[in-house]
Amino acid sequence: MVNKKRILIKISGAALGEHEDHFNRGNFKQVAQRIIDLADSGVQVSIVVGGGNLFRGNLANDWGIERAEADNIGTLGTIINSLILRGVLNSLTDREVRVMTSIPIHTVAEPYIRLRAIQHLSKGCIVIFAGGNGQPFVTTDYPAVQRAIETNTDSIVVAKNGVDGVYTADPNLVENSQKYKILNYDDILKNNIRVMDQSALLLAKEHDLPIRVIDFNTPNLVNLFSSEVSLGTIITSANSKLDS
Repeated sequence: MVNKKRILIKISGAALGEHEDHFNRGNFKQVAQRIIDLADSGVQVSIVVGGGNLFRGNLANDWGIERAEADNIGTLGTIINSLILRGVLNSLTDREVRVMTSIPIHTVAEPYIRLRAIQHLSKGCIVIFAGGNGQPFVTTDYPAVQRAIETNTDSIVVAKNGVDGVYTADPNLVENSQKYKILNYDDILKNNIRVMDQSALLLAKEHDLPIRVIDFNTPNLVNLFSSEVSLGTIITSANSKLDS
């Protein structure tokens, strides 16, 4: 069970919009409401948002853009998503929402300072970490784990789009695939199960940071803390176990 204290939610850009509809108003509002419900239940919530709805690596390849430049564009995409999410959150709650960026952009967000981020969370603010860790060649998975560790976060929730956990095979292609209730870090790394970047998983393993993979369309995320409800797949140092 996820500790009901402080969590970081990693949201993919695809959960906010895709293809021609890069910014889906309904998706942003749904994501914002899930976050507010968690915060109102007493959980300290921080967020890392991807930028894949705006710019992906395959587009950079098609255009002949070098990787470092493409990653910089993607970093800006995460900041745009974070600012929109803050705006939507502010329209739905009186709770204070902070966007902290890894690269200087003082006119629209505050710089990421670890102790200040912890202070914001302790006061009940919703904190959005934007811009990854400010470096190319890193997806948003790694800085999500990095920020979680830096801010003494109890666990990470990885919010996927239309996938409610980790399966033995792609459930959209294999009819009898089974969902894991628990997965060991080593099993994921050894079998190259694609949940997060391997570098992010190695960092989480090193610090024994539990990760729960869920479908963000789940109606009530407060059930994350219920011993009677099994949501998604938990990745820990425990032995792997299929959902029965």
